[in-house]
Parts: sequence; C-alpha cells; structure tokens
Amino acid sequence: MAKLEQTIYGNFNQLLSQIEDGIINGSVSASLEDSSDFYEGGARCSVRVFERYSYMGGNRVSMNVTLFQVGNGPIHLTAITAGGSQALFFKVNTFGEEAFLDKLREIL
Repeated sequence: MAKLEQTIYGNFNQLLSQIEDGIINGSVSASLEDSSDFYEGGARCSVRVFERYSYMGGNRVSMNVTLFQVGNGPIHLTAITAGGSQALFFKVNTFGEEAFLDKLREIL
C-alpha cells in the first residue's frame, strides 16, 4: 500500500476533472471503477476508485482518491493504492502501487 496526502488550493470541480482525465488517459488499462459524491452543510467530498494493470507486478492495482473541501477552503486530497503484491502472506512487490501513485503526482 502506498499513500499520498496533500492540501491543494483551487477549483474543486476542475481538480476532480483533471484527476479523472489524467488517470484514465494516462494508461491503456486504467478505468474508473466507481465514484461517490457527498454535499452537506457547505462541505463537499468526492471519492473515486481507479484500477489498472501493472505490467511490472503482473497484476491489477487499485487507487482510491478522496477530495474534501469545506466552503471555499483548501481541498484535502488523500490517495491510497492497494493490490500490488503477488505474495500470499507478505507484501513482496509494491512497484505497481507506487507507479500508480506516481501517475497521480504527475497530474497534480
């Protein structure tokens, strides 16, 4: 598992669109698996789950991206990847997880 947390100043809708487009168009095997959006009392939260095939690891890797904003304040981003290990009991190979997260870093 790999994780990225960041505070971003900008337009929520624009950032969300930039992330979705960048991830999906950044890899032949990337897909948006599901999404969820919440609005409550001036706060907004969007969750996106992406998946792609990791050639290096020989398996599929998922990435959950969550954006949270209250009013016009800063946008809090958390991204967590999982599924990049081939071992049964221990995490042996996490190259795919880090590479997927690196793609998001490029977009940001």
